[in-house]
Amino acid sequence: MKVVILCGGKGTRLAEETIVKPKPMVEVGGVPVLIHIMNMYAKYGYNDFVLALGHKADYIKDYFSSFFIKNSDYQIDLATGEIHYLKKFNVNWKVSLIDTGAESMTGGRLTFLKDHLSQDENFMLTYGDGVCDVNIKDLYEAHIKSGKLATVTAVRPTARFGEMSISNSQVTSFAEKPQTHVGWINGGFFVMNKKVLNYIEDAQTVLEKEPLERLTEEGQLNAFQHTGFWQCMDTLRDKNYLDSLIETNKAPWI
Repeated sequence: MKVVILCGGKGTRLAEETIVKPKPMVEVGGVPVLIHIMNMYAKYGYNDFVLALGHKADYIKDYFSSFFIKNSDYQIDLATGEIHYLKKFNVNWKVSLIDTGAESMTGGRLTFLKDHLSQDENFMLTYGDGVCDVNIKDLYEAHIKSGKLATVTAVRPTARFGEMSISNSQVTSFAEKPQTHVGWINGGFFVMNKKVLNYIEDAQTVLEKEPLERLTEEGQLNAFQHTGFWQCMDTLRDKNYLDSLIETNKAPWI
């Protein structure tokens, strides 16, 4: 089954990094966040990736075109150009890099991928800027069991600030940056039937607006509720937080 990763956004809120590279290539623990996401899927046996490129697409293409040689040890004979690999870095991933336009919206990017998604009935979909410890296998099984056209992973994000409960001017509970207790949000890890593509009008369609709203109205959007770790990387604060989790060996998605 294909895993589509939306890699085309401009990441304006992370301009400190995205001025020179696309957001999915911003490094977390010295590795592009995109590779972290791909490893999450590969851990469950999903290793056929379709990257929907846009802003700074060439940067991602260049990265993968030299991925093998950058991650292997080799000896090169400069007289002949012959390369002898001393230690090969092997991953059994297949990666399709598709330019879906610099100005396309999240749903619109999928219109460029129809030919690449026609083989299977369902496909995975996520954004190129968030990590999670969701069980991808359980997510897929929940989607199949639901019989719906789409399944979204619903998460409760960590509160940015501490949370207190107060009764009669007395603090009854105090938690430093807890997971919020009310409200679920789109966690960005989807399973979709290819029929969802029929809900997308053109390149300017925003997936989170009309397509998902229509699916909801028709009773075709299933929720997979995930109460574990989830974190997007929207700002430099988020990136630094993810870096700190790796540095302290507390990164739940790895």
